[in-house]
Amino acid sequence: MNLTIDKEEINDYSEVEKVVEEAFKNAEHTDHSEHILVNRLRKVKEFIPELSLVAKDDDKIVGHIMLTKINIKSENTQTESLALAPVSVLPEYQDKGIGSKLINESLKIAKKLGFKSVIVLGHDKYYPKFGFERASKYSISAPFDVPDSAFMALELVENALDDVNGVVIYSDSFLG
Repeated sequence: MNLTIDKEEINDYSEVEKVVEEAFKNAEHTDHSEHILVNRLRKVKEFIPELSLVAKDDDKIVGHIMLTKINIKSENTQTESLALAPVSVLPEYQDKGIGSKLINESLKIAKKLGFKSVIVLGHDKYYPKFGFERASKYSISAPFDVPDSAFMALELVENALDDVNGVVIYSDSFLG
């Protein structure tokens, strides 16, 4: 396998959506619309082209990740953060470290771009290996009912979430 990670380009969009759809075809806890979400997120102001990445095996796109802007809102404050969603790898390429490479690269780029934190709703056995912890540790909650163990936060900058609390406000695109 000759794996590279690159910024997603406009001419990748169609192939990426097929990869995302395939990646979630047999997944648990999904409504199988992640590929539609990716398409919608590219069209909103919260989209950050530099944080939409593809993994390629030679010229074939085998994985994708997207981080978009969100806010954490309390009664008195609003703090910008990022949502990691979704990360997708073709089924035949899963369990080869591609998702990890996409996550690590996207987090590195996010930090370079000046972002201080990332929120994810995901598998509580997978994301902690990247440093994600329960968001509730920071008094950050989801705007919908999810298991506490699955809603996680990561500080890209030490102590970035010390004075942050509230409810995550996602782009309307997440809601359909």
